[in-house]
Amino acid sequence: MKVLLVCPEYPDTFWSFKHALRFVSKGAGQPPLGLLTVAALLPPEWEKRLVDLNVRPLADGDLHWADLVFLGGMAVQDESARRVIRRCREAGTPVVAGGPLFTARHAEFDGVDHFVLNEAEITLPLFLDDLRRGCPKHVYTTAAWADLATTPLPRWELIDPRHYATMNIQYSRGCPYDCEFCDVTVLFGHAPRTKSAGQVIAEMDAILRTGWRGHLFFVDDNFIGNRVKLKREVLPRIVHWMEEHGHPFSLGTEASLNLSDDPELLTLMTRAGFEEVFVGIETPNVESLEECRKTPNRNRDLLASVRTLQQAGLQVQAGFIVGFDSDPPVIFDRMIRFIEESGIVVAMVGLLSAPVNSRLHERLGRENRLLRAFTGNNTDFTMNFVPRMDPEALLDGYRRVVRTLYSPAAYYRRVKDFLETQGRPARHRAPVEAVHVRALLESMLMLGVLGRGRLAYWRLVAWSLLRRPRQFSTAITLAIYGFHFRRVFELHGQARTA
Repeated sequence: MKVLLVCPEYPDTFWSFKHALRFVSKGAGQPPLGLLTVAALLPPEWEKRLVDLNVRPLADGDLHWADLVFLGGMAVQDESARRVIRRCREAGTPVVAGGPLFTARHAEFDGVDHFVLNEAEITLPLFLDDLRRGCPKHVYTTAAWADLATTPLPRWELIDPRHYATMNIQYSRGCPYDCEFCDVTVLFGHAPRTKSAGQVIAEMDAILRTGWRGHLFFVDDNFIGNRVKLKREVLPRIVHWMEEHGHPFSLGTEASLNLSDDPELLTLMTRAGFEEVFVGIETPNVESLEECRKTPNRNRDLLASVRTLQQAGLQVQAGFIVGFDSDPPVIFDRMIRFIEESGIVVAMVGLLSAPVNSRLHERLGRENRLLRAFTGNNTDFTMNFVPRMDPEALLDGYRRVVRTLYSPAAYYRRVKDFLETQGRPARHRAPVEAVHVRALLESMLMLGVLGRGRLAYWRLVAWSLLRRPRQFSTAITLAIYGFHFRRVFELHGQARTA
């Protein structure tokens, strides 16, 4: 059996980093970890190829070679996934589809031969057994949760790491919280399920064997969901492994903001090499936090919590939302002020959206407020429901927030504020390669010569060289990120007003 695994293309979004990747000659931010894991669950004797459409196009020869196409994806990849399905039908190649996009909305897709939904550790073996017997069904689903001890090592040999800006790893699934706008608990449950420390180390060994040296991101929705296991088993093993191997990776992840309440966990994470963490702050408005049941952020000094993480040495990246029913008219000014005071450089401010099957989607359905399909992109200036606030006022306020925050002067000022606040310097020191030199020169051209805010860019360059030379590469990286963020907001904002 010849199997082609296909990752659909990501559109131009906040997290696609498409406009930043050109500076470092990379095709995509991260490899398709889900498909690499699925490949490891398939029979070893099957021939396997992987095509990531973010790296290269899908050729007719790929489809003619394959006996089956395995297609995975998330909501934001909807349009590309539909194009792949059409091409498979035209080529006469059967399609097996799975992943969050299809688990939530498989009934919306025509042309798929078999849906293998929910977690592949459970449903994929059922499909494979039926396929061997010659009687595969159309839909495979389960209400059970997988034991991650059964999750195999991803098949890293199917990709070329040089095409990616970072590698990725998954330690846990599930989240103990239940924010109304989030579908993570629908997909993965409330009780965090984890891999063993041995599995994590084996995956780090496997990534190291690919020749990769650089950033490694833990894609867990809440890395600290099981704190006891992290502190007793997993992080001490990572600390030892990193010391033994000379800190070949810098680490990042996603976590709830109450990470700031646990000094022991923070210390272990920074010793292990974690340098960035994405947190969901959502809003400085207390009533909106109550509305969406953002439990970890209630009764909390949000600004102080962010400062605690920064002073521990972590770059805090954060998600923010406007459009809650409880948002007052002044929310836009409060959002701008909070982000500027916090020194959060990578601040993803989006319009509230209701993912399919989330509690928010169910509530809005009962209230007859749902409008259009969920795009999975909350920074594209669209909403899939009728907000309480006047829609035009909401859009105008949102547009003002992102224009203010991502204007070159304001953005570079936040970079400087963060670098002044950040604690210990990074332990991972990547060797300077040609790609880094090219990124620096490209940034000087695009941002320092051709870009808006040229003077602010050169001020940041001079300040970081003189005052924070060990963080100079971070300053340039963040400056390049800013170029991408501005382009995304400009393009989506123009499309919305056209």
